Amino acid sequence: MIARRGQPHGSGLGRVRWVVERTISWLHGFRRLRIRWERRDDIHEAFLGIAVCLITHRHVKRLC
Repeated sequence: MIARRGQPHGSGLGRVRWVVERTISWLHGFRRLRIRWERRDDIHEAFLGIAVCLITHRHVKRLC
């Protein structure tokens, strides 16, 4: 289990929530990226770019 923010974890694992793990979990929220249906890399990369733009927009909107 990952420790809650500001709380120590007994085994020492999961003490820090890494930005990469959080971002990957956000990307898995997009169905087209969770299971890769496209055979072409450029199409998959385009959907990845759109997802990153949407995540960034949501994050900035939340901060304002």
